[in-house]
Amino acid sequence: MVNNKADTIEEFILRRLSEQNDGQVELKRTELADEAGCVPSQISYVLNTRFTHDRGFIVESRRGLGGYIKITVVEDTELKKQNLYDTMMQDITAETPFEAVKNMFDFLLKNNIISRRETGILAGITSNLYQSEAAGQMSAEERAKLVRSVFPILAKIT
Repeated sequence: MVNNKADTIEEFILRRLSEQNDGQVELKRTELADEAGCVPSQISYVLNTRFTHDRGFIVESRRGLGGYIKITVVEDTELKKQNLYDTMMQDITAETPFEAVKNMFDFLLKNNIISRRETGILAGITSNLYQSEAAGQMSAEERAKLVRSVFPILAKIT
């Protein structure tokens, strides 16, 4: 079976990653394109479709002179945690009651993802947001947006 260019690029990157002990590799986009015999946009396509966070990778890229691509393999526990935060964030809508959000924070506490102190702070802030909504100081959509904004922050610090 003949591989297409995307398969060739993916295999090259995976091979380079496997040669590293630290689970990350830094590549020059132009050198990678030359090696694979393709144009840089094909490299971008492969990075955007095959080296995603859902598949266990973090990709940093800088274009232009001195540009690079840094690909890091995400540890499985890190990926699971990110997926959990993403799911929680998606579950919060304007209709989500306070108790449901508090249960999310309690779940994170019970699974040792956040501390008791963090749980208390998040519950307090969230309660204030729901009270502000009830007092007519913000809409349910604004409150939901603010509550959702907590999860990307948690993902970075936990």
